[in-house]
Amino acid sequence: MSISKTYLPKETEEKWYSYWLEHNFFKSVPDEREPYTIVIPPPNVTGVLHMGHMLNNTIQDVLIRRARMKGKNACWVPGTDHASIATEAKVVAMLKERGISKKDLTRTEFLSYAWEWKEKYGGIILEQLKKLGASCDWDRTRFTMEDDLSEAVIDTFIHLYKKGQIYRGVRMVNWDPQGKTAVSDEEVIRKEVNQKLYYIRYNINDGSGYLTVATTRPETIMADAAICVNPNDERYLHLHGKTVLIPLINREIPVILDEYVTMDFGTGCLKVTPAHDLNDYELGQKHNLPVIDILNDDGTLNENAQILIGEDRFAARKKIAVLLETDGYLDKVEDYKSQIGFSERTDAVIEPKLSMQWFCKMEDMAKPALDYVLKGDIKLIPDKFINTYKYWMENVKDWCISRQLWWGQRIPAWYLPNGQFVIAKTLEEAFEAAKAILPQVKAEELRQDEDVLDTWFSSWLWPISVFDGFKDPNNADINYYYPTNDLVTAPEILFFWVARMIMAGHEFRGEVPFKNVYLTGIVRDKIGRKMSKSLGNSPDPLDLIDKYGADGVRVGMLRSSPAGNDLMFDESHCEWGRNFFNKVWNAFRLVKGWEVDDQLANTNETSIKWFESRFNEALIEIESNFAQYRISEALMTTYKLVWDDFCAWYLEMIKPVYEHPIDRETLNSTIAFFENILKILHPFMPFITEELWHDELFGERSADDCCIVALLPSNGQINTQLLTEVEIVKQIITQIRNVRNNKQISPKEKLELSVKENPSVNYNNYEQIIKKLGNIGSLQTAKDKVAGAVSFMVTTDEFYIPLNESIDPQAECERLQKEKEYLLGFLKSVNSKLGNEKFMANAKPDVIEIELKKKADAEAKLKTLEESLSALAC
Repeated sequence: MSISKTYLPKETEEKWYSYWLEHNFFKSVPDEREPYTIVIPPPNVTGVLHMGHMLNNTIQDVLIRRARMKGKNACWVPGTDHASIATEAKVVAMLKERGISKKDLTRTEFLSYAWEWKEKYGGIILEQLKKLGASCDWDRTRFTMEDDLSEAVIDTFIHLYKKGQIYRGVRMVNWDPQGKTAVSDEEVIRKEVNQKLYYIRYNINDGSGYLTVATTRPETIMADAAICVNPNDERYLHLHGKTVLIPLINREIPVILDEYVTMDFGTGCLKVTPAHDLNDYELGQKHNLPVIDILNDDGTLNENAQILIGEDRFAARKKIAVLLETDGYLDKVEDYKSQIGFSERTDAVIEPKLSMQWFCKMEDMAKPALDYVLKGDIKLIPDKFINTYKYWMENVKDWCISRQLWWGQRIPAWYLPNGQFVIAKTLEEAFEAAKAILPQVKAEELRQDEDVLDTWFSSWLWPISVFDGFKDPNNADINYYYPTNDLVTAPEILFFWVARMIMAGHEFRGEVPFKNVYLTGIVRDKIGRKMSKSLGNSPDPLDLIDKYGADGVRVGMLRSSPAGNDLMFDESHCEWGRNFFNKVWNAFRLVKGWEVDDQLANTNETSIKWFESRFNEALIEIESNFAQYRISEALMTTYKLVWDDFCAWYLEMIKPVYEHPIDRETLNSTIAFFENILKILHPFMPFITEELWHDELFGERSADDCCIVALLPSNGQINTQLLTEVEIVKQIITQIRNVRNNKQISPKEKLELSVKENPSVNYNNYEQIIKKLGNIGSLQTAKDKVAGAVSFMVTTDEFYIPLNESIDPQAECERLQKEKEYLLGFLKSVNSKLGNEKFMANAKPDVIEIELKKKADAEAKLKTLEESLSALAC
């Protein structure tokens, strides 16, 4: 079977992904093997693949493919989140295009359109993940609003309500005036914006003057309940106990005293508006101030404002500024930059708003969830996030779980005509409960709560619900796959999703939902900005895959993406990935093109044993990196093994002379090495490895004998002496090549090489390698320095290459002197470290031994250099 000159990703990726699916390589059912489980962080059903998804799912796929190749029963559960706010916005937009308004529809009619939208567009992102190579068990795909998962959400609500964990009350929430719903903290995006700072006069009620307050929101002055000053601020001692009048409406409000006010910020006077600022609300509660809400749900001013009723809040801001200036209440206006919250879903400016909502108490649930992490039952990777997690959990606030939407799980609360409510799963159950409260009530008089539950209230159950752990707590899947192994997600939802899943795991299963949480960084552009569509700095992942191949994009992203640290992405990373798989492809073509002669003896035994040891050494390092979730480092160790050790050195060591055959033993060893290389590369680059795996060079394979399920190679013996000595030989060859470059000697011209007697290594064992890769005619031992030769040192050994030309003594002296200066500086650094008491007390013995070896080598080299300088009379 011939092999093309270049690797063709488009043809290969589609072919092998279809093959894997057809042969059920992704499918998992409980059996006697050790399970390895990942549940996907469900992307929004409205979503399309972005760079963050690419990074997150590449990491998950590497972990799941590696587990599969370790003989585990690997199960990666995919699915999507119904994303209440985002989906409802999409459906409203779709209806608008059809000339339909949501307000003209019944709830049932709207939901039919929503399901229509979901069926048409909801699976796009999962299909895109397949292009990346994601080896999910697609038969297990779940959706947070499918019947069983929705039932689990309602059962959970009822369970927690009966425990007293859920209650209904008026609290300050993040309000999205465009979506007309409360939103969670994680759905609020903070942005720095240019604003105006308005300095407004409030007349003192007794006519003794005025005070000035600076605010960015003059449209809320009608909701003011007090002016607050620091009791220690001498400027305002005369205001203690007095009242002021709100400009334009002349409502009297008190001046209150609280050290919460910073004296050196602004004017030192704070307008307190409890209905429209969280901090003001808490201050108002402390001082028993009235709460005056002047905004409607859509952000327009209501009757409580007294003026500008019906105006949008931002239009009112401009108009009230004019009114204040006209009436002499506006001292000045300054430019001002500040952080403002925006709705992640609608991009509307968030309005702090008091609202009747449903809440879940979190304090008691947070305690065991914190203990799991602090005790190490759940590991956060990297562990730098433990303190952040601890802070959040120790300062947890009650969770607003209701949303003013139609798309989602409807809250199972049923209201009686008298205003009371009952919690029940169905209307029938609600009616029975209602009759106990109001015997004469009729079923048709009951009204179910219009709100739905926060999307996170379904996704916090995800690791349990995807295995139907609520439907049947003892089913085969939940008992086999749960707890899951690894969760890969972003740090920004460590509290809002990860912590809540831990709470749910403890509450409903009495155990952790996963064992490890791998926290990825943010994908940023090369100048550090977070990639986003709005900035236009984010490439389309599918375009990258089309250009560089899925394997190239995967390894390109992983190349510089250590856990918890941001990835500074540049398209050159993908180009690097493409170059890597092309290197593998070309190396394979080289080996495949060799002819074999069964009569030839193996003369490459040293090279074969060296690479075998080097491969086994790299395996240990790769395994260690994975054990510590250093996936980027594991990739780079693999890369160096393949590119440097195998391609640049081993293949060059054993490669037959042009148009000459190779011996059978060397070829068989090389093919075996290549097969193992494909195995360790497969989790990172699944497509090219599967393509090469099935080449005839490896013999005939059955339909199920695929790289995706091949067992990873096990650790073998390591000859450390051989590894050390070959590294020295590689340095010798590099120095020979440097001499050729410096002296402009053709690579084809054979050179002679001598080594000063009593070398540290028996170079006769490596003579064939040195001669071949250095193009050396002979390797001899010299008692003394070789006249007319260029010399160089490797470790403590001195080598000579006669050039049959006169040596420029001055130039040679300069070269040797530079080398001496470098060694003196190096030796000074080593001696400084060895002379450091703290280092010597804390360093491990093997580390100290390495430094002592460096010192001895440097001193030996210096001695030889001194002799050379003396011989040249420098």
